Amino acid sequence: MSVRVRRVYDPAEPDDGLRVLVDRLWPRGLTKEAARIDEWPKAMTPSTELRRWYHAGEGSYEEFARRYEAELTAPEAARLLEQVREWAARGPVTLLTSAKEPGSSHAAVLARVLS
Repeated sequence: MSVRVRRVYDPAEPDDGLRVLVDRLWPRGLTKEAARIDEWPKAMTPSTELRRWYHAGEGSYEEFARRYEAELTAPEAARLLEQVREWAARGPVTLLTSAKEPGSSHAAVLARVLS
């Protein structure tokens, strides 16, 4: 299973495989053509409440990750998570985020859960 995390603003690469946007909101200033997104499973992204809580600086990354993992157990999120696992079993999957530090974002949590 090959899952990696990249910024959506970086140019697409031939080895990206299936490009999956894992942000709830569309990336600012990016056209759909430039993004080259194959899938956008919004129900698998962190909830608006969790996102706002974390960006307000009210908690640690570890607490954010724990809460996000709990959200991923909801039926629709779990179904989409399983779908991404199936895609990754067939070929490379690149999780795309607009986060400035993808390695310490929800996308990194998601990649860890998928592995």
